Amino acid sequence: MITRLLTAVALAALVGCSGYIPTSPAAAGGGSGSGGYGGGSTGGSTGGSTGGSTGGSGGGATGGNGGGAAPISAAIAVGNIFFRSGHNGSANPAVDTVAAGGTVRWTWTNAGGVPHSVESVGSPSFTSSDIETGDGSTYQVTFAVPGTYQYQCAVHGAAMRGTIVVR
Repeated sequence: MITRLLTAVALAALVGCSGYIPTSPAAAGGGSGSGGYGGGSTGGSTGGSTGGSTGGSGGGATGGNGGGAAPISAAIAVGNIFFRSGHNGSANPAVDTVAAGGTVRWTWTNAGGVPHSVESVGSPSFTSSDIETGDGSTYQVTFAVPGTYQYQCAVHGAAMRGTIVVR
């Protein structure tokens, strides 16, 4: 119990009030109760540590996304040999969850002169980006159909990969 509480407090300290929403109930320490996502614009640490770490049925309802609702959008950094989630910091694979109809935006950051792309692999699939070089390039996809979408960089293959879960 103390370990779970300390984990939740550490998670809350890392995300602060940024509006972070974990990509899975396990990431927020959600127990068997419904919800467990916690987070949200007003209660990133309150919803995540209170509802999530105790596994309460509220699951962070005070955080604005109780009940397990997926966020509408996600931001992913494309860097020099990495994809990194702007929501949870996961990288290679970057893992993000969005609601059906949600948009994911990849932004080339600290990529330098190295070319990168967002290439859909597997099924279901989405339209892949062109290969881009330099910082500031962006690519975005709106995911209408629920599923688990895999992607990688066409230049670097599995060294740069990610997953989008659409609910």
